[in-house]
Amino acid sequence: MKYRTLGPDFEVSALGLGCMPMAGIGKGMYGEANADESIATIHRAIELGVTLFDTAEIYGPLVNEELVGKAIRGKRDGVVIATKFGFRYDENGMTGVDSTPANVRRACEGSLKRLGVETIDLLYQHRVDPGVPIEDTVGAMGDLVREGKVRHLGLSEAGLDTIRRAAATHPIAALQSEYSLWERDVEDEILPLCRKLGIGFVPYSPLGRGFLTGQIAARSELPEGDYRRNDPRYSEENFAKNMEMVAVVKSIADAHGASPAQIALAWLLAQGGRYRADPGVEAPGYAGGQHEGGGRCAVGGRSGEAGCGGASGWDGWAALRRKGAVDDADLTSPLPPAGGVGGGAPPVDRTPVRTSRPPLTPSRKREGNLLSPAPAREREGI
Repeated sequence: MKYRTLGPDFEVSALGLGCMPMAGIGKGMYGEANADESIATIHRAIELGVTLFDTAEIYGPLVNEELVGKAIRGKRDGVVIATKFGFRYDENGMTGVDSTPANVRRACEGSLKRLGVETIDLLYQHRVDPGVPIEDTVGAMGDLVREGKVRHLGLSEAGLDTIRRAAATHPIAALQSEYSLWERDVEDEILPLCRKLGIGFVPYSPLGRGFLTGQIAARSELPEGDYRRNDPRYSEENFAKNMEMVAVVKSIADAHGASPAQIALAWLLAQGGRYRADPGVEAPGYAGGQHEGGGRCAVGGRSGEAGCGGASGWDGWAALRRKGAVDDADLTSPLPPAGGVGGGAPPVDRTPVRTSRPPLTPSRKREGNLLSPAPAREREGI
């Protein structure tokens, strides 16, 4: 496993493990997950050198952190736990965003208990709260660092102004936002700002919410109730066109005996070189049940299995790294237009809800390649 640095001195594995689909809210987003298999996947990831494991209070809510805590019991040394806060709840579930200092502390205390740890390695604000100045939120997070309850701070889906103001209040180790072959709006301004400020960048949904794995051949394969049925990129009018992007990724994968998921992750890892080690681009590989890849291990799987196989998927990824199939992927092959058809735009700064844009028209398509990405689409907000 290779390692990268988030912030000035926070080392994590280049591939992390997003645990959201393993328990709680993931069931309604990517299908049912098996708890025993999920824990086995975390254990196998640790054996293979993965150190960064990502969860959140809202993933459940609460039960996802409990599962991760159970999985890392007795294996804490060398494991980096990232979790998130930023919402309020009642007996019926989440009712809105809340990044008040009081809720920052409440959430942290709860996460520490559920995870069974004395310190959270990386605490993210999950979504920006437009009703609370970011200086107040980050100031409260900084108090937790000084008390030894948190080691590093992060933001998620924050805009330019919020990032600058947060970094002026307390060092920010990482920004987590969506970034993949088909969601690249961060390239114009967000990534350069992270590089300038020395903030690491952690992409979520690196496999396009499963689309880039090539395992979903038709929209009808998505279970009823799967939230992706409401994603414009999975709509009937856009699905076939976006499959053309998957065909390109598949062709590169076939040429190197790899899976499409491995190629998509290899591309993301290669982007770190463009920004040097400063932002420490890190690609979470979501695993455990029906999730990003629509299979059981979106991080890789054995060659030809396109990310299937639970914990064994990590073995497939490691084997491809050893034989050079991933590092030697043809990163100059033609790439379909960034963003796909019906892609989603990042939220306006200080707005916690993601938006979507109309499908790309042929006149808006661009050519690019995997090493020199096409210009980001005109964005909403920011």
